[in-house]
Amino acid sequence: MNAPITLGFAAICIIALMLSYITDDASTVLVFSTYGSSWLSPLTYIRLIGHVFGHGGLEHLTSNMLYILLLGPMLEEKYHDKLITVILTTALVTGIIHNIIQPEVMLLGASGVVFAFILLASITGKEDGIPITLILAAILWLGQEFYSGFTASDNISHITHIIGGLSGAILGLLYKDK
Repeated sequence: MNAPITLGFAAICIIALMLSYITDDASTVLVFSTYGSSWLSPLTYIRLIGHVFGHGGLEHLTSNMLYILLLGPMLEEKYHDKLITVILTTALVTGIIHNIIQPEVMLLGASGVVFAFILLASITGKEDGIPITLILAAILWLGQEFYSGFTASDNISHITHIIGGLSGAILGLLYKDK
């Protein structure tokens, strides 16, 4: 197994989708999505992480897993077990911010992690300074997400993409110096 963290993440996402089909989405609502709920409920905290494993269907899962499976092995080779921290931090930060900004909307999917991986990958390979690839990727990608966030009426959480990408960039810059 060349990338156990990446493959484990993908496996959990596949199992979560299968459970969603078996339970008629009850498992997704209970564990694999996040939304405004009582901060006194232990499930609220599980959902703050669990939402990155849930997906709205096979197409949603496949589009996220393509990026995860392409970028994950390279990132895992460079960052080893720190990739778990990237995934968990991205999940937690995107979940908390989403629940504060849009508590009435259910969030699920790994797109925040995908965008964390994209910006983390743009940092990889450069030993000193901020790579020009990171700057260009961030400008293009953030510009597109901000534009889409204000103009598109889709079912996509553009704020999650932005926060996920920023998480990956910040963690990558922190890890790069170590």
